Amino acid sequence: MKKLFLDIETLPADGKDLPIVKQLFEEQKKKNGKKTPDVSFDGYFRGTSFSGEFGRIFCIGYAVDDQPTQCLSGDEKEMLEKFWQIASDASVFIGHNIMDFDMRFIYKRSIIIGVQPTQNLSFARYRSNPIFDTMREWEKWGSTGVSLHKLALALGLESSKQDGIDGSQVYDFFLVGKLAEICDYCKRDVEVTRKIYNRITFTN
Repeated sequence: MKKLFLDIETLPADGKDLPIVKQLFEEQKKKNGKKTPDVSFDGYFRGTSFSGEFGRIFCIGYAVDDQPTQCLSGDEKEMLEKFWQIASDASVFIGHNIMDFDMRFIYKRSIIIGVQPTQNLSFARYRSNPIFDTMREWEKWGSTGVSLHKLALALGLESSKQDGIDGSQVYDFFLVGKLAEICDYCKRDVEVTRKIYNRITFTN
C-alpha cells in the first residue's frame, strides 16, 4: 500500500484574476450593506488564498511511505502535473485537514488550469480511505477541529510552527522573497503529519 503524505501552501489570486476579484469584492459589499463591518479589499484579496477558485498553489510538500519529504514548487501547472504523476498509484492520501482543504484545493486548481487528475478520489466522510485526514480521525469526525500545532504538542512532538512561520504568514514571506523558507515549512508540516499518522494508527 503506497501512502502519500502531503500538505500545500497557497497564495492569493494571481494578477490576471485581480479584476474578477475586485468585482466580487464590490458585489459582496453591496450584498452585505450595513449588516456586517466593512472588510478592506486587501483583507478580501488575501482571503482568496483559501479559495481554490482564485487562490493558487505555491508549493506541495509530500512524502511517500517512509521516504524523505520533498517539495514541488514553481509553475503551478507543472507542479500539479508532477503531483498527479506521483499520486497515480497511491493507495491512501494522508494530511491534516486534507479532506476540507488541501485535496479540494488541488482538484479545483487542476480543473481550472487543465491538468487531469490521475485519480478520482471519493470524498465520502466517516472513513479513512482513500483519504486519511489526521484532524478528522483524531476528532473521530466530531464537529470540532484540532490544529496541527496543538495536536503535535499534545502528542509530545515538535511542532512545525515553531520556527518563525505559520500558514498565516506564507504570503508575507512570499512578498519578501523567502521562498525556500515556505517550502521548508511545508515539508515540516508533512513530516509532523506523518508522525501523527503513525501515532494514531500505532504503526510506528
